Amino acid sequence: MKNTKWNKPVYETNGLNLWYGSTHALKNIELSINEKEVTAIIGPSGCGKSTYLKTLNRMVELVPDVSISGNLTFKGKNILGKSVPVELLRSKVGMVFQKPNPFPKSIYENVAFGPKIHGIRNKAMLDMVVEDSLRKAALWDEVKDRLHSSAYGLSGGQQQRLCIARCLAVDPEVILMDEPTSALDPVSTHKVEELIDSIKNDVTIAIVTHNMQQASRISDRTAFFLNGEIIEVDRTSVIFSNPTDPLTEDYINGRFG
Repeated sequence: MKNTKWNKPVYETNGLNLWYGSTHALKNIELSINEKEVTAIIGPSGCGKSTYLKTLNRMVELVPDVSISGNLTFKGKNILGKSVPVELLRSKVGMVFQKPNPFPKSIYENVAFGPKIHGIRNKAMLDMVVEDSLRKAALWDEVKDRLHSSAYGLSGGQQQRLCIARCLAVDPEVILMDEPTSALDPVSTHKVEELIDSIKNDVTIAIVTHNMQQASRISDRTAFFLNGEIIEVDRTSVIFSNPTDPLTEDYINGRFG
C-alpha cells in the first residue's frame, strides 16, 4: 500500500503505561494501528514489543500483577474499561503466536472450531468457511485430500498457515502476529509473508518481528520500540531509508540489539 496518506486508525494508543509489578514495561506509548495496513513492531528483546501486542487483545491481563494506565481504543471504544467485553474484543481480533499452536484435532476441525463457537452448525456452510479460509491461507491445495487427518501431521510452516486460517475463519477485523515466522524455515517464512501480503487488503495486521528484512518487505508502517518506549514510528520506507533518530538507524543497521 503506497498511498500518500494514512488509513484511518483501528486502534489508537495514547499515554499508555504498563507495569509488571514495579517494572515499568511500557512508557507513554502513542501509536495508532491503521485499517488494512501492516504495522511492524521492531526492537531488541525485552523492549516491550510483545507486551504492547498483547495489550491490544487484553491477553496481557492474564499475567499476574499487571497494572495499566492511559487510553487504548478499538474503533473508538476504550478497551481498558468494562464497556467492551473481552470475549467480544477477541472475536474481532485474532492472534498468531511465535510457535504454531494447532488444536489436537483434525485440520477441518481446527478451522471450523471458531465458526461453530459463533453458532454455525450447517455442514454445507461450515464446509464453505473451511475451504475459503484454507484458500486464503494458501493451504487448501496442500491439505484438501486430508482434511480429517490430525493437524499435528502438518509441517511447522503448514501448521502456522493453519493457525492463520483458523483466525480468518471467524472473519476478524485485526490479526496480531507475534514473530510468526521465527520458528520456520526460509521457504515457509516466504509463504507466510506472501499470505500476509495477500490478506492485508481485507484485514488489519500488527506484527512483532526481529527480522529487519521481513519488516521492510511486508509492512506499511514500522514502530521502533526501545526500553519500553517508542523511539520512532513512520512509513516503513522512511524508517529504513531515512530515519530521524540515530538510535533507529543504529538498530536497523545492526549496531545493537
